[in-house]
Amino acid sequence: MKRYCQTLTLVDDEELIAQYVEAHAHVWPEIIEGQRQVGILDMQIYRKSRQLFMIMDVKDDFDFVRDMAKLSTLPRQAEWEAYVAQFQGCSADARSDEKWQLMERIF
Repeated sequence: MKRYCQTLTLVDDEELIAQYVEAHAHVWPEIIEGQRQVGILDMQIYRKSRQLFMIMDVKDDFDFVRDMAKLSTLPRQAEWEAYVAQFQGCSADARSDEKWQLMERIF
């Protein structure tokens, strides 16, 4: 199993942040299914104020560039990305890798 960690800063609006948190309490089933299809075994997002931290555990043969590109083509993924973009302070058509920044493991 491989692990990727990413970070993102939410918009500076407590109401929008609350809506973002609520949206993630009810992630659409197609989004979870798409993650499984490309090899994402588990995804967790943590929040400290406006800062998000995502942990992705993936299959050993997961290729970040290839499989995230494939994920973006799956049912409702573009719609989900456009929806959450309003909370992330980016354009509705921004790719996931344009919003979420990969972190380097140092320990």
